[in-house]
Amino acid sequence: MNTDLLSAQVQRNCNIADARYAGNFTLCIYLMKMREFYRWSERLAYEDTLTSSAVGEWVTEREALWEALEEDDFQELNIDGHVFDPFDTVSINQHINPQGLIYSGGLGANRTPHFFLAEKLSSESHHDTTIFISGQEYARDLASPPAMTLGNNIFIRRQSIARMIWERIQEWQWHGNENGMSRAMKYYAFADDTHSALQAMAEIEAEAIKLHEIGEIEASLIIGPDWKKLLLEINNPRVELKLRAIKDLFADALSTLPALIESEKIASIHFYAGNMNATRKELCPSFTTAYNQWHEDTNYENLADWVNLSRHYWHDIMKQCLSLFAAQKTSSEIDAFLIAETFK
Repeated sequence: MNTDLLSAQVQRNCNIADARYAGNFTLCIYLMKMREFYRWSERLAYEDTLTSSAVGEWVTEREALWEALEEDDFQELNIDGHVFDPFDTVSINQHINPQGLIYSGGLGANRTPHFFLAEKLSSESHHDTTIFISGQEYARDLASPPAMTLGNNIFIRRQSIARMIWERIQEWQWHGNENGMSRAMKYYAFADDTHSALQAMAEIEAEAIKLHEIGEIEASLIIGPDWKKLLLEINNPRVELKLRAIKDLFADALSTLPALIESEKIASIHFYAGNMNATRKELCPSFTTAYNQWHEDTNYENLADWVNLSRHYWHDIMKQCLSLFAAQKTSSEIDAFLIAETFK
């Protein structure tokens, strides 16, 4: 199989997706992601210093490429004489998995297309779902999410996890405050070897992300298919973001946090806290209190009690959201309910 040829085809579709959706990021996040996209594109190490002139020139060229592709359709993939729709992930993987490759083409939040082609490291089954772990990425888009669910498949992207960790580290370095991220970093030898420390951290956190994805599977089995219908039909991106965050919180209470607590994965608990985004913090302010108390007294039992409460809480919130949806309440009414029902 000509991996370079396939990579070029997939990258073209990545470029078309970026042409349409890269502008959805805030300026700060966009610039940070473009710097790391440049690093990946030029195969530079994380320790390599990026010059503003080189990055700026590359960004200008990339944006010009996107402008030229913005109106193009996604192209079919020609693999060894077989033609595949770029969203036919199952058929493509059946063809390329034996060659040590893994592919995904699907829709993420706000129906944003994502594509990637990478080295396949391993796979395992959980219920009716197959979890794939990928390594080096040969084609990717700007967003490059560290994990994705598509049908009965979950893709955990170790290289994207390392990049995500690096972005979080950079964010922390800009602010310099002690937080979960800075505490997690102390468990890895970043001062000695950035690359090795990142790879070690990515390997550990890939397991935590796998726990989250398993929690997503369990949450879907518990809450049923109507939650997916709700996400598809909600017409407010901000409310959709909150609803997705609620399921994330429920999944973590089902799987991620209980496992991290039971095995006393200190660094991963710190990383989880450091990686809490603004939406989750807004919905679940009590997590910060519970985490800070655990950091102070290392009482895992109290933290586990909080996780148990949160699991029941988010399950109830999801059921109430479905009831509002069934009653044909508007997205604004659902949002008002969520604002009033934060987990304090």
